[in-house]
Amino acid sequence: MNYYSTNGQSKELSFKEVVIKGLPKDKGLFFPKEIPALPASFFAQLPFLSLHDIAVEVLKAFVAPDIPEENLKKICAEVFTFPIPLVAVEEGVYALELFHGPTCAFKDVGARFMSRCLQAFAEPDQPITVLVATSGDTGSAVANGFLGLENIDVVVLYPVDGVSAIQEMQFATLGQNISAVGVEGTFDDCQALVKQAFSDEELNQEMNLSSANSINVARWLPQMVYYFHAWGQWKKLNPEGQDLTIAVPSGNFGNLAAGLLAYRMGLPVTYFLATTNLNKIVPDYLANGVYRPAPSVSTIANAMDVGNPNNFPRILELFSQELEDLQQVVKGFWADDEAIKHAIRHLYQTKGYSLDPHGAIGYLGLKQELPKLGTQGIFLETAHPAKFKESMEEVLGEEIELPAQLQAFMGKTKQVTELPNDYASLALLLRQKHKVGTM
Repeated sequence: MNYYSTNGQSKELSFKEVVIKGLPKDKGLFFPKEIPALPASFFAQLPFLSLHDIAVEVLKAFVAPDIPEENLKKICAEVFTFPIPLVAVEEGVYALELFHGPTCAFKDVGARFMSRCLQAFAEPDQPITVLVATSGDTGSAVANGFLGLENIDVVVLYPVDGVSAIQEMQFATLGQNISAVGVEGTFDDCQALVKQAFSDEELNQEMNLSSANSINVARWLPQMVYYFHAWGQWKKLNPEGQDLTIAVPSGNFGNLAAGLLAYRMGLPVTYFLATTNLNKIVPDYLANGVYRPAPSVSTIANAMDVGNPNNFPRILELFSQELEDLQQVVKGFWADDEAIKHAIRHLYQTKGYSLDPHGAIGYLGLKQELPKLGTQGIFLETAHPAKFKESMEEVLGEEIELPAQLQAFMGKTKQVTELPNDYASLALLLRQKHKVGTM
């Protein structure tokens, strides 16, 4: 399949080309030329299909012909090696637990899929440098997904003091082909630096840059898979169920954009909730029609501290830029830190279920909106609560035990290069890395 830019000023490219390139020259986002409709027979079988089988069926049209179906089957078998269970939390409310992968976050799915795609596409004499900005989980998922791959170097930009200690340990202690760069600024500053690097024609002539943020289609597309999987599990539990709302904790809005792409392919979900923290640019837009990016605000749900969501143009593209059509399907919700903390305490004390700060916002959105919408609901639990150990222990008043995946990173030595919020410094660093092969 070919992909075009949402800004309409760049030529169409193949899946292979857009995965390597990351961003089009016109600074838009790559978007599939066609959105295939899945047959009714697929949805009839969906409750009984494995994650691997769902992934192959959902993704094959988007990656062809660059990745033949047999190769796609092998990639999906390597990527979807961990469960993504749907857990009943309250009557009519379910959590889709996306934290059972190697770095305990939903981004393991996209990062692992993209790493396998880039590995398949990388040429021995043309090494690829993956440049990624993170507010937390992206960095750890991408770093671990690409760790040790030949001909691929990864540079992770993150705001100094802007990620949790555990999140930082997951990408800043790895070494090998992974370089951690702490930027004196916010996550939005890191994103701006990444975008500037991709628009720097001189730099791109010197080195093969690719992005591993959710703006890259190889990170974005595989996230659709767990929406289909969630619906299948829900349908198995509720054979007569008809109406379903999915609440998506959102920062850069790639996750919600993937869910809405699944919706366009025929996923029978009635509503989606775009749930955010105090960085409520999209809920405000859905409420008043004014899209006004703003400086990001720090919150307890730090992975969603995004004031200018990169992926939102894809959501607009899915609805042909028609706000009213978008409002029919997507409802907005936001919560402040106190509401998040209250939800975490409430559900733990009443049901024994541990929410992470991001999943808590999805849960809160469902609790407010389901009575009005008249449906059952699923919220995405996007990260393991232990990834936010200090915050969670403060909220719950008791110690949080780290799962084995996270314990493996503790006690290691950080290897971090600190940079000012200055593009010239980043460009120099990338050139030095490209020249000597290491920082």
